[in-house]
Amino acid sequence: MFRTLVLCCLLPIITAIGISKTELPNKGLPNTGMPFQNDISNLLNDPVLSPMELAQNAGYKAESYEVVTQDGYILEMHRLESSSTSSRSTNKTPVLLLHGLLDCSVTWIAAGPKVALGYMLVDQGYDVWLGNVRGNRFSRKHSNLTTSDAEFWMFSWNEMGMYDLPAMIDHITMETKQEKIFMVTHSQGGTAFFVMASERPEYQEKIIALSALAPAVFMSRVGFSLLAVSSIATVDNNLISRLPVHDIQPSGKLLQTVGRVICSQQSPLWSLCKNLFDLFFGYDGNFIESTLGLMSQYDPAGASIRQFAHYGQSVISGKFRKFDYGVAGNMKNYGQEQPPDYNLGNVSMPVALYYGTNDVITVAQDILELYETLPNGQKSLIQFDNFTHLDFLWGNNVNTLLYNKILKFMEQHRM
Repeated sequence: MFRTLVLCCLLPIITAIGISKTELPNKGLPNTGMPFQNDISNLLNDPVLSPMELAQNAGYKAESYEVVTQDGYILEMHRLESSSTSSRSTNKTPVLLLHGLLDCSVTWIAAGPKVALGYMLVDQGYDVWLGNVRGNRFSRKHSNLTTSDAEFWMFSWNEMGMYDLPAMIDHITMETKQEKIFMVTHSQGGTAFFVMASERPEYQEKIIALSALAPAVFMSRVGFSLLAVSSIATVDNNLISRLPVHDIQPSGKLLQTVGRVICSQQSPLWSLCKNLFDLFFGYDGNFIESTLGLMSQYDPAGASIRQFAHYGQSVISGKFRKFDYGVAGNMKNYGQEQPPDYNLGNVSMPVALYYGTNDVITVAQDILELYETLPNGQKSLIQFDNFTHLDFLWGNNVNTLLYNKILKFMEQHRM
């Protein structure tokens, strides 16, 4: 009954997020500082730049690639390199960055040069690849299905680990002719990695080391946020089947325009914008102000309802295990009444876990539980008391508080 009541409260929000059927694929905000005095008609007509255009405006070269997964999803990836490089070097070590729930590849460059991790890695001589998982605004195509088909949305983060990540890794190693890559993940990106490493451990042979920022694996201690509440609310499979929608759509023109108005640095409503992000991902975020204005054009980037449901199952069960279809569905899919746990004992490669004490999504105690299961893991606490789930990407001083540590860890393992 509680989940039904909560879901009834959330449905207007879910519907509002997906209300605009007119999307702006591959478009983004031209700059991060927008005068609040702009005429509304200008706000409506402002172009939204693609990730490649954002990178090019920041002084970097960028390319887009399409990757097809084993089960037919077509994923868009973005590749960055320094504009000062006249020809592409074949000796650069590739690094794949993978975003979290409701997010997309832009998150790794939103903070701008010298601050955003994507740009910092390019400046350090890495071949940088930004991934987009199935269902987000840049990966909404399939070889046989459309987003109007319910079957398109019958996935959770399990399939991202089983199919999306392997397809991205295979494409990068083939394109770069490098045998191994680095990985950096945030939140759900880490979930997908640990699914892959548990179920398809052979792919660890293609990864040098992982830097996992706030990986969402064990989640029984999750604190209050709208993201957590919505995940718990969608746990019931019967409830999911009765929902009028199968996904949360990417923000369209309406939300993007609202974002331009309330999230610009000069807006008197900027605090409202910040509070909306805080409501979903945890309070007291120490955000770079200009970043929220930019990311309001891309997030929410879209997701399947099943991604939320799978996280809700993790919160309730306290386990890291496969999707729970109910007794009958589990017998059909797994041959047992309960879904099997992912075997984290298979994760043998070097893994660095980064976490904060003010993160209500991936709580410190849950990260420490994950650390105890990893044979080759290390942990690093962010030395800032108010560091929240989104500060890993858009926080003030995130480059000095976190990214320099990641660069040092990667340099230690660089081949």
